[in-house]
Amino acid sequence: MTPLRRWLQAFAVHGVLLVGVAFALYPVLWVAALAFSGSNAPEPRVLPWPSEPTLAHLTEVVGATADDGGETIWIFGRQLLNSLVVGAATALVGVLIAIPTAYALARFEFLGKRRGMGVLLATQMFPAVASAIPLYLILESAGLLNTRTGLVLCYASTAVPFAIFQLRAAFEAIPVDLEEAAMVDGATRLGAFVRVVLPVARPAIAVTSLFAFMSAYNEFILAATLLDDSKMFTLPVMLQRFVGEYDARWEAFAAGALVVSLPVMGLFYVAQRHLVEGLASGGVKG
Repeated sequence: MTPLRRWLQAFAVHGVLLVGVAFALYPVLWVAALAFSGSNAPEPRVLPWPSEPTLAHLTEVVGATADDGGETIWIFGRQLLNSLVVGAATALVGVLIAIPTAYALARFEFLGKRRGMGVLLATQMFPAVASAIPLYLILESAGLLNTRTGLVLCYASTAVPFAIFQLRAAFEAIPVDLEEAAMVDGATRLGAFVRVVLPVARPAIAVTSLFAFMSAYNEFILAATLLDDSKMFTLPVMLQRFVGEYDARWEAFAAGALVVSLPVMGLFYVAQRHLVEGLASGGVKG
C-alpha cells in the first residue's frame, strides 16, 4: 500500500469516526446549551449555543434546600445520596446473589435446571410498571414504603435475573481446565472458584454491576410510585418536578439532567479502566 493510499484510508476512517461522534454528541450539546441559557423557552437554531448564558439553573438545582422540622437541609445532596446508595446496593445485592447461582447453572447439572432458567427468562419479559401495584402492596404491608430498603428490594428483583444470565454466559466461556488444574495442585472447588474463576470473570462482573447500578440509578416509575417524601426522592424523581401538567421548565430540567449524569459518567470511566485491566491480565497466557 502506497503512503498516499494509506493516508487517504486513515483520513476516511477518522472522518467517519468524527461524524459518528458529532452525531452522538449533538443532543448532549443541546442539553448543555439549554442548561446554561437564561431564556424561558428553547430557541430553534442549528448551533447549540446558550442564549443569555447564566448559571442560575445549575445553582437552583444543586442548591435546592428543604425544611425538615425547622431545620434546613440540602435536599439535592440528600437526593443524590439516595440515588447512589440505592444504585450501589442494588448492584451489590444483585451480583452477590447472581455469582454463585450463575456458577452453579454453568458448571453443574441438577433437577429443574432448564425449567428454572425458563422461569428466570420469563421474569425479564414483563415491564417494571406491570409490577408497580403488587410491589406497592407488599412494601406497604412490610412497612417499607418510602424507604431506600424497599426500593433496593424492588430493583434487586429485576437485577438478579439479569445478572444471572450475564454471569452464566461468562462462566461458561471460562475453560473448565483452569479449575481442574488448580484442583490438581491441591485447591478445593471453592478455592479454584475464588482464585481462578472470579479473577478471569472480573470484566463480566464489572459490566454486570455497572448495568445493575445504572438501571437502578436511572429508574423513575417505581421510585415515583413508592416514594412520596422529597427527602427520600431519587434524582430522576427530582427531575420530574420541573415538568408540570401545563408547563415545563426545560432549562432547569436540562441543568438537572447534566448534574444527574455526572456520577454515572465518572463510574463508567472508572469501570472502563478496570475492564481494560481485567482483560489484559486474563487467566490464560501464552
